[in-house]
Amino acid sequence: MHQHTATELMILEASALFTYDAQQRMRTINEPWDGTAAAPLFFLGRAADGGTICRFRHDVEPEQVEQMTTLAGKESFSDDIRAKPLHFNAYMQWLKGTRSSIGLSYLVPPTLTPAIEVVRVTPENITDFVLTGFEWLQEEVPYVQPCIAVVQAGRIVSTCRSVRIAAGVQEAGVDTHVDFRGNNYALAVVAGWAQMVSAQGNVPIYSTSDDNLSSQRVAAKLGLVYFGTTFTIS
Repeated sequence: MHQHTATELMILEASALFTYDAQQRMRTINEPWDGTAAAPLFFLGRAADGGTICRFRHDVEPEQVEQMTTLAGKESFSDDIRAKPLHFNAYMQWLKGTRSSIGLSYLVPPTLTPAIEVVRVTPENITDFVLTGFEWLQEEVPYVQPCIAVVQAGRIVSTCRSVRIAAGVQEAGVDTHVDFRGNNYALAVVAGWAQMVSAQGNVPIYSTSDDNLSSQRVAAKLGLVYFGTTFTIS
């Protein structure tokens, strides 16, 4: 598989996070089971190799796109994962944004191996499992393949599934039942999921918010490859 640069990975992640129109302007959040929630006004990716990319929602004025694209090109990567973009105040003022968020992005190495047994959950076999706490998976499972789970006594207790899907890339969504946390189940399902995504020829990506420390611990324990930060304004 091609060894992507950090900037290339950020471009792939942006393609997976949102849907786009013919002008490559963002339309909606790319949820495979829904896809109707509006995309943010602005997306900025700052890659660990120094590259920056930006995307705009379809209703942002062309003048703002031009001005903000110029400023975005002057952004730089920071080792401080919670550092706001250099031109944060200008972006917020121009877009009259009310909310902003920072995310951390990782590549999942396809060489990871689950330390405990995992199974694939499909629309065909989901009725074989007890779904206490995961009842929502019944409706979601057709859209989030591959879906990998840890099963205890017939009950699904942790899952990793593809919650953002685009050409050549898939992004992980991880959930572990509160009663079963602290057993490293998340590590196993992420590893099993990444193996399957990679085998299908897609790049497996894992992301989290800057304040989700438990998710960041999963990334650290698995040795995921940190490739940059994302920033959005809504």
